[in-house]
Amino acid sequence: MNIAIIPARGGSKRIAHKNIRDFLGKPIMAYSIEVALESGLFEEVIVSTDDDEIAEVARQYGASTPFQRPNELADDFTGTTPVVNHGIKWCIEQGWKLDYVCCIYSTAPFLSKEVLQQSYQQLIDNNKTYTYSITTFHFPIQRALQLDENGVPVPFYPEMMECRSQDLPEAYHDAGQFYLGKPEAFLTGKRDTIPTILPRHLVQDIDTLEDWDRAELMYQALHNRTMSSLIQC
Repeated sequence: MNIAIIPARGGSKRIAHKNIRDFLGKPIMAYSIEVALESGLFEEVIVSTDDDEIAEVARQYGASTPFQRPNELADDFTGTTPVVNHGIKWCIEQGWKLDYVCCIYSTAPFLSKEVLQQSYQQLIDNNKTYTYSITTFHFPIQRALQLDENGVPVPFYPEMMECRSQDLPEAYHDAGQFYLGKPEAFLTGKRDTIPTILPRHLVQDIDTLEDWDRAELMYQALHNRTMSSLIQC
């Protein structure tokens, strides 16, 4: 069986109650639950949380909350991997035979069922064990700047500052939407990886209120463009 695990702890600091904060009419976590269900890939969509209110919202939108996340996995320092691995181990202890596991972040409103389906298929077609979403940096990282002790901008790589953008290799970063693979790939860290490359306009980290406002504007713009295309058709 295939499962999706959506980590959603209750103690978010930078944006209070981030996982269930309203995002254009519904809790942001609902988008992740709905896209997992709509993809048709998963027999179970599980929300891993330590918070009763989050668990209730998760169930309202069709996810299950079969266990409560331990407190030691719900602090500010715990990464995604131990949380997902806890969920995988719980499922295995119940006797579930897991084929694929997908961790979907609770703040990923731009993720589509098509991307999940295509990522799953490319794992099978290429005989890989793991994939995750990445996207390109919008500016050459080789020409990045930092501020020195006097607040003066200086280049990280001075030798690269005169290079043309088109002559520099493109760089990528984690898009922060999902991780999909064999359970062993999560548990052991041994992964035969193929990337899922997303366009930048479908990617937005949501860590601050400024990020949140930008994400809502981006989502509305994408929705309006889609609706316009449907009307023209």
